[in-house]
Amino acid sequence: MIEFQNISKAYGGLKVIEGLNLKIERGELLVVIGASGSGKSTLLKMINRMEDHDAGRILFEGEEIYKFKVRELRLRMGYAIQSVGLFPHWTVARNIATVPQMLGWEARRIEQRVTELLQLFQLDPELYRERYPHQLSGGQQQRIGVARALAADPAVLLMDEPFGALDPVTRAALQAELKRVHQLSGKTIVLVTHDIDEALLLATRIVLLDQGQIVQVGTPLELLTNPANDLVVDFVGRSDIGIKLLSLQSAGSLARSEPAQTGWSLPAQASLREAVSFMTQHQLAQVNLVDASGEPAGVLHAADIFARHGTAP
Repeated sequence: MIEFQNISKAYGGLKVIEGLNLKIERGELLVVIGASGSGKSTLLKMINRMEDHDAGRILFEGEEIYKFKVRELRLRMGYAIQSVGLFPHWTVARNIATVPQMLGWEARRIEQRVTELLQLFQLDPELYRERYPHQLSGGQQQRIGVARALAADPAVLLMDEPFGALDPVTRAALQAELKRVHQLSGKTIVLVTHDIDEALLLATRIVLLDQGQIVQVGTPLELLTNPANDLVVDFVGRSDIGIKLLSLQSAGSLARSEPAQTGWSLPAQASLREAVSFMTQHQLAQVNLVDASGEPAGVLHAADIFARHGTAP
């Protein structure tokens, strides 16, 4: 869907991206990660021509991006940033409707789209439609910012450190929300972050940059179990790789098919890391699992977790 072909970019003679080749597939959630100055935000901004590349080609849906008018290109790409940038004197509904109004959508279609997006982000349309940004929490404002970026049903959503300014509890909730929205919508999402835990949680693939060049591209599991070099190992966290691996596998994947016992239950979709924490807190050797409808989904035994890990899940 998006392809970088031998892309280079420099500022004042200093190269920030050099000879970069990358293909982003339709429907994936690609996370770009790296240290400060690695070129990750520049890579993102070149996609919608907020920054122009110096050499090479960037293709969007098979066409070189310079064949599109800038406005046309950007209207086909949602963009969400850390600072949100909601218009303070506009209601939530009007903020979400910004791009559809620019595109000349009919009022009824806009109203339906606003309702659909508020429901998608689990915000009651009757309660939130006419509120103003100052009447929202930071997490709610960020939800509205992402909803606005998705309003015109763009082909791709670009996100630059979208949750970086939020407290840890709100950030975790929005990460889970984004993962859910991606699964429901099937949107192509390119997200920049400096947080490896966020990358491992959200990404279908991760691109690790260093000094403007790709060090490794792969799934979260591939980066943890088959790192390209010591830089990757250090970046993902040499000392707690085992814990991170537990986060990539669901409790249900190790469930035994046996009748539920009297006692505590845990969602089968919870991660093994969450299961270990829960079982430790309640001093459990086993825990019942339930599916999304609350039906029994087997029993998870602590012994099975520790028999399987520290090897790769």
